[in-house]
Amino acid sequence: MDSGSKHGKAATERLYYDDAFLCEFEATVMACEPAAGRWHVRLDRTAFYPTSGGQPFDTGRLNDVAVVDVSDEQGDEIVHVVEQPVVSAEVHGVIDWPRRFDHMQQHTAQHMLSAAFIELFGFQTVSFHLGRDISTIDLAAPSVVGRHLEEAERRVDEIIFDDREITVRYGTAEELAREGIRKKVEREGVLRVIDIEAFDRQPCGGTHLSRTGQAGMLLIRKCERQKQNWRVEFVAGFRALAAARGDLAVLRGAAEQIGCGMAELPQMIGKMQEERRASQREAKKLTERLAELEAADLLATRAQRSTDGGRDIVSTVLDDAAASYLAMLAAKLVANPGVRIVLASRGARAIVLAQSVGLDGDMGALLRELLVKVGGKGGGSKVFAQGSVDDAAAIGAIINAARARLLA
Repeated sequence: MDSGSKHGKAATERLYYDDAFLCEFEATVMACEPAAGRWHVRLDRTAFYPTSGGQPFDTGRLNDVAVVDVSDEQGDEIVHVVEQPVVSAEVHGVIDWPRRFDHMQQHTAQHMLSAAFIELFGFQTVSFHLGRDISTIDLAAPSVVGRHLEEAERRVDEIIFDDREITVRYGTAEELAREGIRKKVEREGVLRVIDIEAFDRQPCGGTHLSRTGQAGMLLIRKCERQKQNWRVEFVAGFRALAAARGDLAVLRGAAEQIGCGMAELPQMIGKMQEERRASQREAKKLTERLAELEAADLLATRAQRSTDGGRDIVSTVLDDAAASYLAMLAAKLVANPGVRIVLASRGARAIVLAQSVGLDGDMGALLRELLVKVGGKGGGSKVFAQGSVDDAAAIGAIINAARARLLA
């Protein structure tokens, strides 16, 4: 939020200061200099707004040359960045009006939103950013809740619908302080002020509307904590219209997919979420039951195969089990005494080594040693370890090596 100091006679006359709706002008070229593959053009007067105070620069043309950037050089000269040299001494400048008007809608809406937060709650705006899609203000406030956002948004829209006059005024900091401004400015000289009739008065060098009704409407989109402040995202004017249309399209599409009216969406989504949670609980029970049955089957196979008091290893390779299922199956198996297991899943490319509490050996160390040889990763404790490999073809070799080591 540039305070809009107006110097006695600036090197570049800023036409946008007094007429933000001016989109064409004539000017004299003071300089055209090459700079990093482009050219910097200085004019005696311009309607192009330079990046300043949270507001982006204007684009447009000087004669037939595109203006791709505009900057403020030491507060005196405005530099127009172009990709081709301007060869004539006189130029006809044309502002990209849709871009300019969009910036005017967002910046004026920011003034109103900042004023509303002060009027209603005493929350000061400490920074402003006008982005390509979303604009933001940062508020100095202990907390910002839904009620604050709703009331501030409604207050701004009331001012917009009142279609109040917006005027540009000039005065010193002392004069403006006596008349009342939203935020004190520590600047000397004559300041440019944006005055919204009976609502807000604030020094600013940006481009603004001439009536609040031209902002159309304001929508607050989001609010989140940013360090010690609160960042409020908003859109106004044609951006607000586009956002509202986008929201409607999303809601309509969701309602059609679910098969209900838009007003019923919250209730239907809540019902679907509860059904999903119930299904997840049921699936977990069934998965645990499956793991118990599969563990019992593996233990029975081990008992039939063992000929030396139970030293055989419980091992199996599953085709499509998730890594979480391997861990669950391992837990069921090692809950029994004297069990060592080697499990794997080709689909998940996962491996689990585990043993019952009280047995010798370090499953974590063994798994890390085996995985290093094939470029896998993983590890764990003495009783439980899990890992993964990039190539499922390596699983067979790891399983055989693990069995051999544990049976040695």
